Amino acid sequence: MPLSRLSSPFLSGTNRVTLQMLQLLMALVPAVIAIVYFFGPSILITLTLAVVVALLAEAFMLKLRNRPLKPFLTDGSAIVTAVLLAIALPPLAPWWLTTIGILFAIIFAKHLYGGLGYNPFNPAMIAYVLLLISFPLEMTTWLPVSTLSEHPLGLASAFNIIFSGQLQGGIGLDTVSGATPLDAMKTQIGLLQTPSQILNQPLFGLFGGKGWEWINIWFAIGGIFLIFRRVIGWHIPVAMLAGLTAISFITWLIAPETTGSPIFHLLSGGTMIGAFFIATDPVTAATTIKGRLIFGAGVGLLTYIIRVWGGYPDGIAFAVILMNMLVPLIDYYTQPKVYGSVK
Repeated sequence: MPLSRLSSPFLSGTNRVTLQMLQLLMALVPAVIAIVYFFGPSILITLTLAVVVALLAEAFMLKLRNRPLKPFLTDGSAIVTAVLLAIALPPLAPWWLTTIGILFAIIFAKHLYGGLGYNPFNPAMIAYVLLLISFPLEMTTWLPVSTLSEHPLGLASAFNIIFSGQLQGGIGLDTVSGATPLDAMKTQIGLLQTPSQILNQPLFGLFGGKGWEWINIWFAIGGIFLIFRRVIGWHIPVAMLAGLTAISFITWLIAPETTGSPIFHLLSGGTMIGAFFIATDPVTAATTIKGRLIFGAGVGLLTYIIRVWGGYPDGIAFAVILMNMLVPLIDYYTQPKVYGSVK
């Protein structure tokens, strides 16, 4: 019998990383179905393009670094990065925007730092911020749910828009697109309208943006599934949502005419995907129990500050990256006391 058959380890099991990534992708399925329902099937094209580009970029970088392809291509990390970024982009984002974002996430934000486990920043969020700063028009080109309900887009029409940028008749997408609910709320409050007046507009639903509130609810349900499966811990999501709720509740009580309600902030934008799928990245988040609570609360507070007083309507990506910078400091000062040690 060969010596390799006798040597340790004697126990074998499934790849833990692959299993976690698979469960994370499963938890995203309900929210993706909701996105398809409200915004049409174009997200499926963007997701497919993002995954293909991510795998090609991953294979290229692995080959360049003389690493084996199979174990890294099949661990699911590149696919998760691609899916998270694709979901964060406008459903009808042009193909080149998705491609640039994925290439930057995989090549620069992941592999140039050493690959999975070495990147200090969340690759999907770094790529999102790059695209938002570099291409603000394309990153804010959303078709309102009310418009799509009156003129639904099929898969063929969506494909044509993504790869040509034109609607039927040669009309540009930017002529019929509109602001996101968060952007509309922020802009119109600046024009001295009250949140109650703004919420009566067709763009908004019962508590938040029409469609967005249900998408956030399904992200939250998927996140609870991940906590139940112990893929993620509860500390960061609970702390982030608590931090966002606390500061929004205080400002809403003091000046309700200048900001949306806490439930509006919880069910608008990328709140729930940020809480359960972005901020909980085990590589870039804090590692200690106290550190995770501080990290999550910081993301929630910064998200609200950027939304209300910053220059961008949604602050999830910026908040996560800023807190990623503080992770070494947070971990350093929140290390648990060694058993038996004295002060």
